[in-house]
Amino acid sequence: MATEGPILKGARRFSGWLIVAAILFIVVGAFAIIEPAVAGLGVALLVGWLLIFGGVSHFISAFEGGGARRVLFQILAGVVFLIGGYYMLTHPLLGLGTLTLLLAAVILVAGVCEIVTYFRLRSEQASGWMLANGILALVLGGMIWLHWPSSSVWAIGTIVGVNLLFTGVTRLMVGLTGRRLIRHATA
Repeated sequence: MATEGPILKGARRFSGWLIVAAILFIVVGAFAIIEPAVAGLGVALLVGWLLIFGGVSHFISAFEGGGARRVLFQILAGVVFLIGGYYMLTHPLLGLGTLTLLLAAVILVAGVCEIVTYFRLRSEQASGWMLANGILALVLGGMIWLHWPSSSVWAIGTIVGVNLLFTGVTRLMVGLTGRRLIRHATA
């Protein structure tokens, strides 16, 4: 068995942390899928805090100078961010409804773009996947839009949960593959 140098030790440590993070992603993703309303509220509150921090950073940026127009823009942007963040934090259910409509609109636009891309590239190999993805996006976005506001209860939390779950599974596979490669390198 070969001795393990600092690079392999670092890789082993990194892959270990990657596996731990993956398990955390999987657990949180599963929770979000099981309790999508709670996860959706969590996302709304997170967005609220991010808007507050964004507003503060715009105010700080206004003091860096750069001309009256830039300073005025930074102050106005800071005010808009702070108002939006305050709204999301004080009315998380309404904020969740707003985020759900925004999500539906983004998914619908993405579906249309995928379908347009399919028609531009339909002679290419595997372009049918673009068409399938576009149709699926239109169906999902339409479901969310047509069932709004009741879709606010499940849409954001479920989609975030599925994303976290798949991110966790992907990271777990990368971490386990890294461990396997390290074992082969030290054998």
